Amino acid sequence: MRVVVADDDVLLREGLASLLERSGFDVVGQAGDANQLLALTREKTPDLVVADIRMPPTHTTEGLDAARTIREELPEVAILVLSAHVDVEHAMELLASGRSIGYLLKDRVTDVAGFIDSLERIGNGASVVDPALVQELVSARRRDDPLAVLSTREREVLELMAEGRSNAGIAQRIWVTEGTVEKHVRSILMKLDLPETGDDHRRVLAVITFLEAR
Repeated sequence: MRVVVADDDVLLREGLASLLERSGFDVVGQAGDANQLLALTREKTPDLVVADIRMPPTHTTEGLDAARTIREELPEVAILVLSAHVDVEHAMELLASGRSIGYLLKDRVTDVAGFIDSLERIGNGASVVDPALVQELVSARRRDDPLAVLSTREREVLELMAEGRSNAGIAQRIWVTEGTVEKHVRSILMKLDLPETGDDHRRVLAVITFLEAR
């Protein structure tokens, strides 16, 4: 697999290139900034580009911007972006661009076998996501989901409330007594911390919360 490596840290770039060569890859070029990366990629048309997300001159998103350009101009080139820390927004933007794409934290390079396996999978069309990013996304979803406090049955009752069903209608739908539904509804309103302003209005607020969370 022919590879172009891009990182402004010379020692890291040389070390990464050496590691890849020893692992059977053909490193056809090295770049220290985004412009060099784009020029080399256009010239060499490698199978894979490995690039730091932050490069000169501003050390913000130059590597990511270059990756986006490469994906547009040479969609057959696989891309792995390396980052020093988890950046959910930029990672999701990159991963949304399709197959043969990867986002890993730089410290994954120390697990040589795992890192090489990731490169091979990306080169073969897979998308590889750093476990730390997955954990961050799961945590963010838990933090942002107002319905996370509800049980599975309470979510089911709330969904039926959103369909405009009465307690009696919900009871008939899920094969429980109307009294059981009333208990679920009270629990839902309490868990969603909805104000005591009359059950009908609170039901509406609960449904709005449900719809906004979808």
